[in-house]
Amino acid sequence: MATARRHTVARELGPGLAETFSTHAYLTDLEITASLPASGETTAPLNMGQEVNAMDPQARIQAIIDNLVEGDVERGLQVAAYYRGELVVDAWSGLADVATGHQVDGETLFTIFSTSKGVVATVIHLLAERRKLDYDAPIAEYWPAFAANGKAAITVRHVLTHTAGVPQLPEGVGVDEMCDWERTCEAIAGLSPLWEPGSKTGYHAMTFGWILGEVARRVDGRAFARIVQEDVCRPLGITSLYFGIPDEVEPRVATLEGGRLPDGLPPDALFLRAMPECFWPLGEVFNRPSVRRACIPAGGGIANARSIARLYAALAGDVSGAELLPRERVRAATTEQTADVDLVLGGPITKALGFWIGGDSLSPMGERASAFGHGGAGGSMGFADPEHHLAFGLAKTRLLMDAPPGGDAAYLVAEEARAALGISPRKEG
Repeated sequence: MATARRHTVARELGPGLAETFSTHAYLTDLEITASLPASGETTAPLNMGQEVNAMDPQARIQAIIDNLVEGDVERGLQVAAYYRGELVVDAWSGLADVATGHQVDGETLFTIFSTSKGVVATVIHLLAERRKLDYDAPIAEYWPAFAANGKAAITVRHVLTHTAGVPQLPEGVGVDEMCDWERTCEAIAGLSPLWEPGSKTGYHAMTFGWILGEVARRVDGRAFARIVQEDVCRPLGITSLYFGIPDEVEPRVATLEGGRLPDGLPPDALFLRAMPECFWPLGEVFNRPSVRRACIPAGGGIANARSIARLYAALAGDVSGAELLPRERVRAATTEQTADVDLVLGGPITKALGFWIGGDSLSPMGERASAFGHGGAGGSMGFADPEHHLAFGLAKTRLLMDAPPGGDAAYLVAEEARAALGISPRKEG
């Protein structure tokens, strides 16, 4: 007899109003029953009406995401997962563009928001491995103008851990300015820290990418986007990951929906200094052709789920013949640095060097602190669980800002992938 695990979903009822029915609630009163049978059984989970092999991750994930789309929880999404170096899930469902009726396929590209930060971190660790930079060196050693206004002591490590004290965007930097690399970096160099570097942590939602991206440019000599293409994508055979798309791929880019500013923020909230109101709704801003073509490292990556998952499979050491970083460097990069309350996001977040790490039962990464990755606004996600040789990527069109912990599509789908592969998300012992 199969043991059922039920996920209840709560529908977003409109601006400022979301209804939550359970710990795993998420966007609609649609009930999703994911069956966890004994090995060898088959069942018909998710009320889909078709037989789904209980141990077939592709079939189980396809059933879940089809159900999410049919229930109007999601509009269009992709999921990919690698297990022991093999692509075992490559699934998609729904519409890439409502206006045209164009459907999502495996080549559809999505803006992945802060899932991009995992790529930024990877570039910094590659440069550290090549001894082009040091985590504990001041940013100003590589970028002298950055020392202005009390920032001389801020190190690469401080930025990677969001402890640098400069989460705020400079005054006057709006949507047009963020598409201008030189102008934005010059403005960031003039910021003053809001706290003593290293003493507190607060999510550097956008400044993270420009600071580290400019350091990468200065120590390497190539633009950040070019480093990504030549040193990350090319060795791994990734052809669908961009920081600034070329014109020819724009027809593949899905149209984002939603992404409204979270409700209830006081006017002086630090969050609004890190992500000012002019950037909201996120979907409207990041659908702009100029934004799609700009290099915005902290939040403007455009990719498909396969590319996200393959990057994390490589970081976990599971892509044959294409070691991106040695295991010792990956361990250093993914070791906990801080779990303090984040002053921008308002809760404790366990951070490593540019990556966030597992350890929370309601995280898509699961409870193991050895798992690492990064999610993005609206629900995109990429992570690796090296202990179990699992790498995961999810990208989507509908930007859902109110999903509670454990209630987003990435959590639901990652749990199902682990179940199909016989991997427990829980810590042993």
